[in-house]
Order: sequence, then structure tokens, then C-alpha cells
Amino acid sequence: MSSDIDTDVSTLLPRWDPEEVKRSRLKALGRLMRRKPPLTQSSITVVDQPMLKRAISAAALGNTMEWFDFGVYGYLAATLGKVFYPSASSSAQLLATFATFAAAFIVRPLGGLFFGPLGDKIGRQKVLAATMIMMSIGTFAVGLIPSYGSIGIWAPILLLVARMVQGFSTGGEYGGATTFIAEYSPDRRRGFLGSWLDFGTFIGYSLGSLMVTVLNAGLGEDTMIDWGWRIPFFIAGPMGLIGLYLRLKLEDTPAFRQQLDEHDKKVKQNESSGHKIGEIFVKYWRGLLICIGLVILYNVTNYMITAYLPTYFTDVVGRSQLTSDLLVLLSMLIVVASIVFIGHLSDRFGRRPIFAAAAIAQIILAVPAFWLLSMHSLWAPIIACVVFGVILACFAAPTASTLPALFPTAVRYGALSIGFNIAVSAFGGTTPLVTSALVSGTGNNLMPGFYLVISGVIGLIAVVFLRETATHPLEGSPPQVDDPEEAAEVYRDAKDYADTHPV
Repeated sequence: MSSDIDTDVSTLLPRWDPEEVKRSRLKALGRLMRRKPPLTQSSITVVDQPMLKRAISAAALGNTMEWFDFGVYGYLAATLGKVFYPSASSSAQLLATFATFAAAFIVRPLGGLFFGPLGDKIGRQKVLAATMIMMSIGTFAVGLIPSYGSIGIWAPILLLVARMVQGFSTGGEYGGATTFIAEYSPDRRRGFLGSWLDFGTFIGYSLGSLMVTVLNAGLGEDTMIDWGWRIPFFIAGPMGLIGLYLRLKLEDTPAFRQQLDEHDKKVKQNESSGHKIGEIFVKYWRGLLICIGLVILYNVTNYMITAYLPTYFTDVVGRSQLTSDLLVLLSMLIVVASIVFIGHLSDRFGRRPIFAAAAIAQIILAVPAFWLLSMHSLWAPIIACVVFGVILACFAAPTASTLPALFPTAVRYGALSIGFNIAVSAFGGTTPLVTSALVSGTGNNLMPGFYLVISGVIGLIAVVFLRETATHPLEGSPPQVDDPEEAAEVYRDAKDYADTHPV
């Protein structure tokens, strides 16, 4: 069996061996030396360090804003239900609010289908600026919507429209941001630098949830229902303008610019999006399936904790709003504190061991953790939230460096956006709605844990077929390094390996 496929079941177990990562990287460099034309030292890209820092900041800020909104929406679910669906029962209000939350995910694949191939055609930077504008408008608009008491049925309709604008723009956001950071990052630090993208994700969520927690404590329920719920959505507007400014100051990625000689530009301008999308599904189906599996693994856990757990604590377990908010915030702070370190570990030990270890931990611990969450004690839910925070950090940290490496430069943005949004829309964004319905329908408070077990198994299967890419050059691109000295070292390593390992 080919060593590139890595389907030996024994490779599922975490193998924390940096020498294995080095050997894998040398094999990848050796292949570049044997291709036509072969790798030369002058073809190795030396990264512009100031531009790299701006690229990471701009990409991460977009995710911060997106997840600020998700944190606000998840923590305000009960309040928004009373504002927009006042005549319904409390359980129906929650289901209606989560249904509106899930509706945004229906249009995310459409956004991925539109923005992804467009980003491969006209450039990553232009599309990421456009998605930032749409996200800001959609989020700010939520805060302007009159209540049901003022305009009746038009209130939830307008909320749905605003959420769908957010969903459409977000369809091009994460795929573009991960592509952007991956294509700017030096190969040896791609896991560490990519983890900053999801660091921005959880900073945004933590800020959003912290703001709602403070507002709930300071204003009280009646004031929050009256007008206090609008404040977080208004704050998102200026955040979007800052992100847009940073993105407009960027150049496109080295990998994308390398493609744009005159011949390639003419080809891209004459190539239809439909042809590009068809090529993605026909030629890169294996990468798409792996992408979908890993995204299910990450995002079911992500949305379970960030969007459903606040409501689970208050409506199922019966905890106070403040206690519930603080427990979920604890999980987020665990992720924020550990994610960049785990990203660094993924460069040293590989992406596959980290994904596999966390998936196995989730399969074993998800149901016991929800049992702890349902206990009326001090330490049991704290322990469960810490466990979930560590598992989520292990999923989040290597994702931004792993997914772009599944596809070549010419289709990377499009393929990643399509695979990511199919998985998030079908499984991630629907997690609060599905688990809420399962708990309500069965009366079993552990059903969310079983749902996490299923996502863990799906993710573990994807890891079996995932090829290790830590410290490798991205497919279709030459190696990327921090400085000229490293470029010389990489060229020597590649030449020595090719000379001592002839085909």
C-alpha cells in the first residue's frame, strides 16, 4: 500500500515523534527536486515578515468579528426568543431562535460556491475585503430591527434576512482566511501561525459572551428584552470597519501571485465558475471528503459548546444565567490559553497525532462529561468544561494549517470553501437545533454527548486517510521560509535527499 495514503490503522494512535515529521518533509522536498523543472534555491519563497504579520492580523480579526456575533447570538438565545417570538412557549421560542440561527447556515454553501472560485480567479485579498463588508452590514442590521411588538411578523422575517446575509458572506470567510494565512506562512511555522486564526475565533466568542454576561448582570432581564440586546450588535459595526481597513492594506499571497503570469491570467478570465466547481468535485473528491470529515469533527464540538451549552445549562439543567455564562466562558478561555501552543506542537509532532488524540478523547469522554455537566455541584461542571475546552483547542489549532494543504493553489480557496461550508451547514450550524430537539423529544439529558461521540468517530475516520503535511510546502507551491539562510538550508536538504534516495 502507498505510504502517501497512510491507511494503516496503527497510525491512528498518536505518535509524538518529531523525527517522523522531518522524514516526511524531506520526502516532500525530494519530490520537488525530481519534478520538471526541478526546485532551485532562487524559486524558494522568502516571506515578507511585516506583510505576514499584517496578513495574520487581518484574517484573525475577521474571524473575531464573525464569532463575536455567534457568541452574542448564542448567549442571547433566550432573550431574542422573547423579543422576536413573544407569543410562543419558552421551548418554542428557543427552537425558533435556533432555527433562525441554523437558517444562516443554509446559505453558507451558496456563499462558498460563489466566493470560493471567485477567490481563486481574482485573488484572495479582494474577496476577503468583500466578505468583511457584508458581515459588518448583516451584523449591524440585526441591532436595528424593531421588536415583534412594533412591527409584528416582519420582525422575525427581517432577523432571518439579516442572518442569511451573514451566512452568505461567512461562506467565503473561513475558507479564504485559512487559505490566506496558509499561503503567507513559512512551511515550518504554518501550524503555529494558522492557529492564530482560530485564536481570533475564540477571542471573538469570549468577548461576545463576556459582553452579554456583563449586560445581563448590569441591566437585568426586562431592560435586556427592551433594548439592551441591541448593544453588542451595534459594536460589531466599527469592528468590521477596522478589519476592512487592515485587509485593504494587504497584498495578495505569494502563492497566488506566482500563478498570475499573463498566460495564466488569460486562462482564468476565460474559465467559468461552473467549470471550476465541476473540476473540484471530479478531481479533488478525496480531499473534499477528508475536509468534510475534519470540519464535522471540529465544528460539531465547537457549536455544541458555543451555541448550545449556554441554553443547555439554563433550560435543561436549571442553572442561573450568570453561572451558565461563566461556565461556557471558562471553556472558551481554556481554548484561548492553549490553542497557539497546540498549533506549535502540530508543527513539531504533526497534525494527525493531535487530531487523533482529541477525537479518541471525545469518543471516550463526551457522554461522561455531559453527565458531569448535569450534576448540581460546583466542581463537576467545571471539570467537564475544562475537558471540552482542551478537546476543542486540539481540534481548532491544526485546522487552519491542515485544510488548505489538502488542495493545490489553483483551486484551494474554492475547494476549501465548498467542503468547509457543506460540513458546517449540514452538521455544525444545525447542532444546537438538533440536540435541543433530541433532548426535548427523548427526555435524555445525555443525548448531546452521544451526538459528540458520532462526530468523533466520523472525524477519526477522516484522520485515517489524512496525509501528514506538517512543515511540507503547500501543493502547487515552492517551499516558503523565513529568511535567505533557511532557503539555502532547505535547498541543501532537498538536493541531498534526492541524491541519496534515487527513484
